[in-house]
Amino acid sequence: MVRSRKTWGAPILIPAERDSGRNSPSVRFSRTCLKNVFSVLLIFVYLLLMAVAVFLVYQTITDFREKLKHPVMSVSYKEVDVYEAPGIAIYPGKAKLLSCEHHLYDHIPPLKNSGQQRKNQCITQTINYTDPFTNQTMKHALIVKGPCEVRKRELVFLQFHLNETEQDFSAIDYLLFSSYKNFLSSENQTRFMQDCESSFSSWKFSGGFRTWVKMSLVKTTEEDGSQSVEFRQETSVVNYIDRRQMTEKGDQLFFVVFEWKDPYIQEIQDIITANPWSMIALLCGVFLVLFKAADFAKLSVKWMIKIRRRHLKKRARELNHIS
Repeated sequence: MVRSRKTWGAPILIPAERDSGRNSPSVRFSRTCLKNVFSVLLIFVYLLLMAVAVFLVYQTITDFREKLKHPVMSVSYKEVDVYEAPGIAIYPGKAKLLSCEHHLYDHIPPLKNSGQQRKNQCITQTINYTDPFTNQTMKHALIVKGPCEVRKRELVFLQFHLNETEQDFSAIDYLLFSSYKNFLSSENQTRFMQDCESSFSSWKFSGGFRTWVKMSLVKTTEEDGSQSVEFRQETSVVNYIDRRQMTEKGDQLFFVVFEWKDPYIQEIQDIITANPWSMIALLCGVFLVLFKAADFAKLSVKWMIKIRRRHLKKRARELNHIS
């Protein structure tokens, strides 16, 4: 069956089956539905990408702040041939210095006439200053120049003598500071020693033993760029065989050895692993993905509006044709 449609020219014959198939409501509905579902899927993908991007931005900023708060400690070792001679501050109290000797290659000859005064081979200086913590007690310190030839295993060996004491246990305090040269060149040596006592820890060596002190130097770089120096030490105590006469054993003897542990200076520095440029690059990538996703969503919305308007116009035209 063929029907005719009137136009300005000659009549055109259109098969009824083809025209009815094109204008079938089910076909138009299926196409419109598919387009709408596809547009909704695009918007859903955009929302999903936006949620992932926001999470990445939040996680990146959080990780960056955590890395700023918790820098990583970097430890390196610098090998040297000669150390700068450290300062050894000894507080003997009533004890008397018998001798101070420098030896090389870790060799200390047997003691002769222990307990008697011997020749002093060390550079020493006596200084008195007020205790920085109490501001009342006067402290008497013996400053000794420490070893510096680390390759030759130079050591400083000191002997002290103390007359009869009322104490059950006897010990002598000492502390270490990094540079004997800085002490000599200081304009106010009293103030210098007060600052050293406030900054460094003090240790003890006991009477009747040989205390072996092996020093190592640690340099720490602070966040503001300043450097602080501290000593770490390993001590070992060896029993002294006292061969003096019984009448002389009432006096207490002290022996202490100072030596560098190894030729390595440990340098510690805090390193912030957070890189602001990598964070900025990641944020730029996230914002670029958001921009492209927003562009796709915008086009899909425009497409939906266009399809909707076309569908409404088509429906209005069909209603007008029926009426």
